[in-house]
Amino acid sequence: MKITVLSGGVGGARFTRGLLALVGTEHQVTVIANTGDDMWLHGVRVCPDLDTLMYTLGGAVHEEQGWGRRGETRRVSDELAGYDLGWDWFTLGDLDLATHLARTELLRDGLPLSQVTARLAARWRPGVTLLPMTDDEVETHVLLDDGREIHFEEWWVRHRATLPARGFVQTNIATATPAPGVLSALSDADVVVVPPSNPVVSVGTILAIPGVRDALTSTDAPVVGVSPVVGGAPVRGMADACLTAIGVETTALAVAQHYGRRADGGILDAWLVDEVDAPAAAVLRGVGWASRAVPALMTDVPTAARIAADALSLVDRRP
Repeated sequence: MKITVLSGGVGGARFTRGLLALVGTEHQVTVIANTGDDMWLHGVRVCPDLDTLMYTLGGAVHEEQGWGRRGETRRVSDELAGYDLGWDWFTLGDLDLATHLARTELLRDGLPLSQVTARLAARWRPGVTLLPMTDDEVETHVLLDDGREIHFEEWWVRHRATLPARGFVQTNIATATPAPGVLSALSDADVVVVPPSNPVVSVGTILAIPGVRDALTSTDAPVVGVSPVVGGAPVRGMADACLTAIGVETTALAVAQHYGRRADGGILDAWLVDEVDAPAAAVLRGVGWASRAVPALMTDVPTAARIAADALSLVDRRP
């Protein structure tokens, strides 16, 4: 079975780790990662979601944080601070910095991001084919209510998404093209999964790459999503602030309606929600969706594997 996952960072990485624990090596898993959070810092290219996926699936992630390297130190960032350089709200760990340096060297040697990602992932053996959504530089910026525009990471990390926002823009999105393998991973899949990633700035940014939404809506594979909202609150992070900025309520039902059902011009065929949101599943079933409520909080790898099994079974794709 060929399984394609559209992923942001922590939530998508933890779901995919559970998926791999479920399906083992007998099935082919491809992960298309959001690169809208990417940025240049200290002259190196930082790709937060790609790295979170690589470290998590490769067994090197800092489990408590959900991102970054286990056993990290910050001597380089501390030294930069001594020169009044860098940002105290976004420090690169020494081990993580090595990844960014390697990526930057390979990019400056002329390799596209997709090939660079494959080169880096070869060290970590994530068990999936890891693809950036595009080889082009696309960055998500936040439009603030006061008229300013700042990089998403500054809004998210420095300000904890507390500055009122009225929308998001992705630089260069109109001219970006899907990275090699992205469209075929969607068209050739047996099932596509939208994990509990941020629906606005992670999955939404992937879908904004020209050609990706069309490939998703036209694939013969069923498309199943797992709600990132449980009981009216995001499972992780500040996705509620992102949803509010685009006028979507922070509920499992509203996020499903935001994505839309493929039969009605959206992207999903099925929607898995937590058991506390069982009424939302009932509403969706009443208008033609496949939907089910299960315990959907990923507390550990076995739990994530069970959630992955529930998602696949919802569209009759059992490993």
